Amino acid sequence: MYNDQYSEYRIQYTENDAIAEKESKTLSIPISSASGETKVISDQARIWLWLSIAAALLAMAGSLIGLSVDSIYASLTPAFLPQALAQDIANLLIASPALLILAALALRGSLRAYLLWLGVLTFMVYNYVIYTFSIPFGPLFLVWVAVLGLCIYAVIGGVTAVDHRSVMARYTSRQAVITVGWFLIITALLFGLLWLSEDVPALLASARPQSVIDIGLPTNPVHILDLAFFLPAAIATGVLLLKRVPLAFTLAPGLIVFLILTGLPILITPVVQTMRGMPPGWGVVAPIGTLTVLLLGVLAWMLSTIHPAE
Repeated sequence: MYNDQYSEYRIQYTENDAIAEKESKTLSIPISSASGETKVISDQARIWLWLSIAAALLAMAGSLIGLSVDSIYASLTPAFLPQALAQDIANLLIASPALLILAALALRGSLRAYLLWLGVLTFMVYNYVIYTFSIPFGPLFLVWVAVLGLCIYAVIGGVTAVDHRSVMARYTSRQAVITVGWFLIITALLFGLLWLSEDVPALLASARPQSVIDIGLPTNPVHILDLAFFLPAAIATGVLLLKRVPLAFTLAPGLIVFLILTGLPILITPVVQTMRGMPPGWGVVAPIGTLTVLLLGVLAWMLSTIHPAE
């Protein structure tokens, strides 16, 4: 009788192990069999990667037109125009090519490229919310809307296609994770205080902030997006990273990339102002440039601690 019970339990445990193994494989379908590094990413990610490639090509075409046709930004204020042109330059030369390259590498099986790709997508969403809601209606409106829609779907789909626990298991340095977590928290808090230092006094004085007056818009879209969405997301990701929540390990590299990319148009704007014979605002170059270099260093360190699959 005892032998029969033992055999029954053995069969039950063997069946449970087989089911668990099957579920584990379902959660880690490789994008490409050429590399073991992608087993944490569902095969459905291919859809979102190809959507992002389409978005990048549209974005490059739109930015090229925006830089070539003066009438596109003819109604912008003198303060807003160099910012729009700097954003187009950053899109055309940096963000969109990076999106294409990273998507291609991710399709070939690079986990690091996939995590960076999520960050560039986040920047594209941020950027094209500003284009679609802040630039007056014109010939590029539908192009900007298309890029925004494609990137929103791609970033949501891209995050859900990842087995976050498996990503967390790839990090080999606890110190790098802690550093990135605190870096995200502190950087987001500093930017939040910077924006509030302009908005709160204006509210208390029942006046509009100077930046809003300069760009000629009802509100400052950068302040809205940062304070409502992206800075809280950076703080939350930093906190979750310190608490070792798996999702944060997927999001953290992308948020570092996002912060780097948001600084690039700021650095390009004084160059555009100089080329157009306007007074350049070189004062922002030192602090933003220093922060960008630090972010690049932190990102490189974090990526170096991600090991490929066994």
